[in-house]
Amino acid sequence: MTDPLTGILPVAPTPFHDDGSIDTEGMKRVLDCMIDQGSDAICILANYSEQFVLSDAERATLTRVSLEHVAGRAPVIVTVSHFSTQVVVDRAREAEAMGAAMLMMMPPYHGVGLVPPEAAIFEHFAAVSEAISIPIMVQDAPLSGVTLSVPMLVQMAREIENVSYFKMETPFAADKLAALIEQGGEHIVGPCDGEEAVTLLADLDAGCTGTMTSALQPELIRPIVLDYRSGNIDAALAGWRACLPLINHENRQCGLRAAKVVMKEGGVIGSDHVRHPLKPMTERTRARLLQLANEADVLALRWGK
Repeated sequence: MTDPLTGILPVAPTPFHDDGSIDTEGMKRVLDCMIDQGSDAICILANYSEQFVLSDAERATLTRVSLEHVAGRAPVIVTVSHFSTQVVVDRAREAEAMGAAMLMMMPPYHGVGLVPPEAAIFEHFAAVSEAISIPIMVQDAPLSGVTLSVPMLVQMAREIENVSYFKMETPFAADKLAALIEQGGEHIVGPCDGEEAVTLLADLDAGCTGTMTSALQPELIRPIVLDYRSGNIDAALAGWRACLPLINHENRQCGLRAAKVVMKEGGVIGSDHVRHPLKPMTERTRARLLQLANEADVLALRWGK
């Protein structure tokens, strides 16, 4: 990967069979669907991939299956987050060796009472950078409970060779993105947002160049980014208005289950199972999701039919 990665970089859901075992053939179909959705890159093993319910052996299997199946058709971003620096270094080396184009990492955390000091967080990312040669995306998300200040992020971008991409999901993400871009300058190669693009328009105003959504509607969100970055703001705003009801329902009511439900309905995967302690969405929420997805004519809803 030589050019900066921009556009839409959605997260792949991890499909399970109804008995909870991983569905590797379903994973391949998910990846094929996401490529047909026009994804500029695909992220695996992220929080929306249910990375927190996967064993180490399952992670290794999914990484291998995904990278072998995509086979260069799109860059693959592999999430390697863990509290242990050594575990993250090992995961990073393995992902790069298998062909990952980029890594994504959250800061080390293990509950509010076990958050390392800033110096240790810096060292955590630096250790991974020294072990690999591909870009690292820093995921700044409320889930961790870790505060990553703009000065610290800028320091990381300037002093850690491979840290150059940032996924901003914190409250007031646009203001933080704008400050990061202004203070970090050329060291901020890929300022991105997340959270299903629920703040996308404000984040584009702030200077973000990419968005990491779910796999629910990448083909509809990608044109918003392209239109905005080409200066066609009116078209971007119209696209944003059209996508927002489904974005909002996913972000506020469905979470990571949305893409699975729609992909099952559309014949991409055979089951929308989520592992306990996660629970299936209610029929009320599901009905509204499918109504909105039908109205938007999302590709995943008809891809496998």
